[in-house]
Amino acid sequence: MTEHNRHAEPIDSIDRRIVAELSRDGRLSVRTLAERVHISRTAAHNRVQHLMARGVITGFGAQIDRKAIGLNISALVVVRIGGDASWEAIAAKLATLPFVEKVQAVSGDIDIMLTVSAPDHEQLSQAILRDIHDLPGVVSTRSHLILAEIDGRPPAQSLDIWRP
Repeated sequence: MTEHNRHAEPIDSIDRRIVAELSRDGRLSVRTLAERVHISRTAAHNRVQHLMARGVITGFGAQIDRKAIGLNISALVVVRIGGDASWEAIAAKLATLPFVEKVQAVSGDIDIMLTVSAPDHEQLSQAILRDIHDLPGVVSTRSHLILAEIDGRPPAQSLDIWRP
């Protein structure tokens, strides 16, 4: 099954409710999930397995509080690339650097957006000025400190506006 074909089949309202429940709490038991979605345990199990096989559900993980593990400062770093290097190659290198949490290709006059978190200003500066900015192919960086963060609702939890 190709990557495109894995997502071609639309999901129905029951699958959307399953995805919404699991996005709220990925540790739900199949029994609890079935009760909340109003289907049998067997149906819930089979639907979750099918959603995983199709790539709709890509994994289950813990949400980590950065500050609780000592990453006290975060920044969004805008990266412009140039030269012959492809963005994929540079993005792959950026993803391996210490303190880089996320690498995203974006449209517009910038190429890549990074989320970088570090224990303190000094280590954040080192990550941006030495590790990121000095990477071959990186033309410029612009950093924006994250002062506050408020979680929105994942798409799966907006069932009232989410239609296939």
